[in-house]
Amino acid sequence: MPSLIQRQTRCRAVGPLAIGAALLSACTLAAASPTASPGAWRPDRPVTLVVPYSAGGGTDATARAVSKPLGVLWGQPVVVENLPGADGLIGTRRVMEAKPDGYTLLLQVPAIVATRYTPGFKGIDPLARLDPITAISQSPAAVVASAKLPVKTFAELVQYCKTVAKTCSLGTGESLARISGKQLAAEAGLPDLIVVNYRGTGAIITDLIANNVNLAFTGITAALPHYKAGTLKILATQGRTRAAALPDVPTTAEAGYPQFQSVTWYGLFAPKGTPAAITQGIVAALREAVKDPEVQRTIAAAGAEPVANLPAEFAAQVRQESERLGALVKQYPFE
Repeated sequence: MPSLIQRQTRCRAVGPLAIGAALLSACTLAAASPTASPGAWRPDRPVTLVVPYSAGGGTDATARAVSKPLGVLWGQPVVVENLPGADGLIGTRRVMEAKPDGYTLLLQVPAIVATRYTPGFKGIDPLARLDPITAISQSPAAVVASAKLPVKTFAELVQYCKTVAKTCSLGTGESLARISGKQLAAEAGLPDLIVVNYRGTGAIITDLIANNVNLAFTGITAALPHYKAGTLKILATQGRTRAAALPDVPTTAEAGYPQFQSVTWYGLFAPKGTPAAITQGIVAALREAVKDPEVQRTIAAAGAEPVANLPAEFAAQVRQESERLGALVKQYPFE
C-alpha cells in the first residue's frame, strides 16, 4: 500500500499534466487526509513538535517518523525542534509555557514523571501544566553493553563488573535510568558503579560503542541498529515478555532480575487547557499517521509497537508510571 507521502508525491507529478478539472480535483482529494473525520480540528499554520533531547535518540527518531505523515494529513508542516538540557526540562518548559492552541506539542518519555522528584527542580511538576494526548508507540527498555566487553548475559555483566580491575560505568540520559543505576548498584552488589550523566541517548550510544562507558539502561530504539551491526550488545529487555524485535534476547526477569522492568513510551503532550476538540483531532490524525507503511516500518525497525491510545488511557498510563517512580525514589532518592 502506498504511503501518504508517496500518494501526495504522485499527485504532484500528475497534476500539471491533467487536462480536465475533474482529474485535478481527484488528485487533490487523494493528497488530502484520506480518512479524516468531518469537522476534525486541523491546523492552518505549521505545528512545532518539541523533542527535549538531542538528535539521534529514540524520541527524536519517533518524532521525525510521524512528523511527515502528519504534515501530509494536515496540509501543514510539522517542524521537529530539539531542545535538550536539564533532564528534558528545557524543551518541556517551552511547551508548558506555550499557548494551548495545538500548535506547540511535546514528545516525551517516562522521564517526564521524574522531574518533580529531582533535586534542583523542586516545585516544578510538568504534568500539572501539560495535558497527555496519546502514546505514539512504546517498547521495553533494555540493558545495553559495549560489544567490547567479554560478556554475553546480564548475569555475566554483573559478575564482570564485580571482578574487573577497572570500575564499571553506566551511562544515563535521564532520571529514570539514574534510578535504575542506583538500584543495580545496590541490589546487584556493585557499590562502586560509576553513573555518568549525558544530555541524550545519542551520546551514550557513541560512548558505548567506543567502550568509554560500559553499560546503559536505555530504550531499544536507539540501540537496535547498533546491536544488529554488532557494535553493541543487548543483554536483556525490560518488558514482561520478550520484545517482538528481539525474540532471542531474554527479559530481565528471565535473567534473574525481575525488579528491573521498564517500558519506554513515546508520548505526546499539549499545554494544559488545550481544548478537547483539538486533542481529539490530534489523536485522530496520529491514528492515521501510524497506519502509514513507512511509519510502521520505522517504528518496527526501532523495536517498538504503535499505540495511539486515547487521552484518558494515556493519562492513566502516565499516572501509573508516576506512582511506580514515586515508590522507587523513596527507596533510591536522587542526590
